[in-house]
Amino acid sequence: MNRSVSPAAPRTAAPATTASRRAVRIAVALTAGALLGLTSACSSGTHSATVPGADLAKVAPAKVRDGGTLRWAVDSLPRTLNAYQSDADQDTTTIADATLPQMFTLDQHGTPHADADFVTKAEVTATEPRQVVTYTLNPKARWSDGRAVGVADFAAQWKALNGRNSAYWTAGAAGYDRISAVAAGKEAHQVQVTFATPYADWRSLFSPLYPKAVTADPDAFNDGARTKLPAVAGPFAVRAVDAKAGTVTLTRNGAWWGERPKLDTIVLTAVPRAQRAAQLAAGKLDVAEVDPGALPAVRRTAGVAVHTAPAAAYAQLAINGTSPSLTDERVRHAVARAIDRKAIAKAVLGPLGLPDEPLGNHLVLPSQQGYADHSSALGDQDVEQAQALLADAGWQRSTAKTGEKAAGNGDTSAAGALTVVEPARAVTKSGKQLTLRMVLPADSPTLDDVGGRIARMLSGIGVRTEISKVKDDSYFQDHIASGDFDLALYSWPGTAYPATDDMPIFAKPVPAPDGSLSVAQNYSRVGTDQIDQLLNRAGAELDASAARDLTAQADSRIWAAAGSIPLYQRPEVVAQRTTVANAGAFGFQTPDFTTLGFTK
Repeated sequence: MNRSVSPAAPRTAAPATTASRRAVRIAVALTAGALLGLTSACSSGTHSATVPGADLAKVAPAKVRDGGTLRWAVDSLPRTLNAYQSDADQDTTTIADATLPQMFTLDQHGTPHADADFVTKAEVTATEPRQVVTYTLNPKARWSDGRAVGVADFAAQWKALNGRNSAYWTAGAAGYDRISAVAAGKEAHQVQVTFATPYADWRSLFSPLYPKAVTADPDAFNDGARTKLPAVAGPFAVRAVDAKAGTVTLTRNGAWWGERPKLDTIVLTAVPRAQRAAQLAAGKLDVAEVDPGALPAVRRTAGVAVHTAPAAAYAQLAINGTSPSLTDERVRHAVARAIDRKAIAKAVLGPLGLPDEPLGNHLVLPSQQGYADHSSALGDQDVEQAQALLADAGWQRSTAKTGEKAAGNGDTSAAGALTVVEPARAVTKSGKQLTLRMVLPADSPTLDDVGGRIARMLSGIGVRTEISKVKDDSYFQDHIASGDFDLALYSWPGTAYPATDDMPIFAKPVPAPDGSLSVAQNYSRVGTDQIDQLLNRAGAELDASAARDLTAQADSRIWAAAGSIPLYQRPEVVAQRTTVANAGAFGFQTPDFTTLGFTK
């Protein structure tokens, strides 16, 4: 599936901490020092998740009443019901989770487990001469039109998503492009998937699985499934999409064979975040993710509880490696090492009662199994070392002290606002001051605060920062994707399958036929051949331990490249009525839609 980038909160909740670090050597020994750091970082090993992954209002099914309508706030109506299109978002994913087969779901630590409602067994049954995965389907699994879920659905989805037929408008072919055949297995209800090359993340495939009525025809895939699903095979079905009211209504699927859902109806309602606290207080919503700034109002509301957990996403500082001042790796390292990530994580997470350690990994988050901190490949905050890196790159600090100051052009929360943070002693090269332009979305108080902190930290090493606020709806396309920034703050979703999902984010940009730079989703435009090789090897390694080692090595090299600086695993803050059962801050966990409901 495609991975959504977001300035504030990624729209992928399921489609989001730490050990010691040491310095990276500077000057002519920079590369060697980075490699020394890599060796140390990779030797630290991995371990169990360090923090809880979810915070739910857990209620035994027997204590959940039968019936009712759950009103759930979402950011917007989904642009498509097809999770494999490029404009799919978290609301698309939520609907797919409730209505379509999932071969594997995730627990709170991002570990995949076979979903027994759809598959009784899924395993690698051969590795030579080729990898074969055999799915044994639940014989009760049927589409709402009465047809059994079977090999025809698997084969049609493979052909739609493998990238060989350009008539299909897909977000990507990762994994499906490695499949060479899909056929019925040796026993009843079995599907055999054969891979042309080994694929470690095979559990990521066919979740969700669409009916062949969607995937066997390009028109149905491209257009039909954007607004309507011809058949479903989950506990709920899509009853209506009302663009005027801003709602998607899900109702119980009468053909569902699993545990009967407690709820009659789920209404996903588009509500701006700024209005959610008021609508909860007015009794118009039951569940809503809220911004941390809304917590005082939410906590004053009787009958509303707050659930917080680490989100399946992380915030990071992107350093644009194609910016003239940042093509030099020494300058990128200096910027990164001027930043006190501990202070930033404490400021954002501490008030929420969440672990406030900075994030030390691009590929595995602290709430996931196997997390380890590899930031020693870059080094801890060290102002003196950062200044030495700038000096080695030719940026000399002035002797005159002017005093740090900030200047703006009015309301710094408005689009178009510009704030300049001047250093007390600027660094210059050839008479030109080192100035970096940081682009932020206008309507994110958290990122506004974090951006200001980073600018003040950079002033400590002589860097002048211009903070430019832009409209949220143009932030990504007009600035991040186009490379119109020096520094930027945005989030990436976490994933259970980093070798597959994170490859487009960290792959080395390559020249396109038209002379431009093809960056995929690597908006920092920084990458190396070694990172690509390690992620490719991890994606083909069927031994889980060996794959984790390769992923760890790749993460260390991503740190050393200094294009993306992780700051913290984002918080997920959910406010809901105290009568709501089995909902809350899910983190990586796939919701169990059969147990959602209200207490008796």
